[in-house]
Amino acid sequence: MVNKLARHGRSAAYKLILMQTVAVLLTSFVFLITMGTKSGYSALCGCVIGVFPNFVFATLAFRNAGASAAKEVVTDFFRGEALKLILVIVLFWVVFKFLDVIYLPLFVTYVMAIFLHWLSPLIFKSKKVG
Repeated sequence: MVNKLARHGRSAAYKLILMQTVAVLLTSFVFLITMGTKSGYSALCGCVIGVFPNFVFATLAFRNAGASAAKEVVTDFFRGEALKLILVIVLFWVVFKFLDVIYLPLFVTYVMAIFLHWLSPLIFKSKKVG
């Protein structure tokens, strides 16, 4: 069972991921409209590479919370971050190896997802749990 603290952390992380997804999908749509189908597709690939590993991380990292589960929290964060890094590497490899993409839209949307993650403390105000 996920406790209240873990549920709050997961909810905040999923809000960030939803915001990232919407912003990057809109950017992909702009690439589609302005530069064509291949650019839109390439931007969508960047979206997947930027957002999907964050979703996996949030799911793993926020399984436990609180002082009584401190060791599990640290372990989950390390595992989640390691898996996130591996997923990013594998997804970039798959895109570069098997898909014909345009690099500019791919990297613009990927970097945009990363920057949105970094800016998340400014975008979302933390609420108290209780």
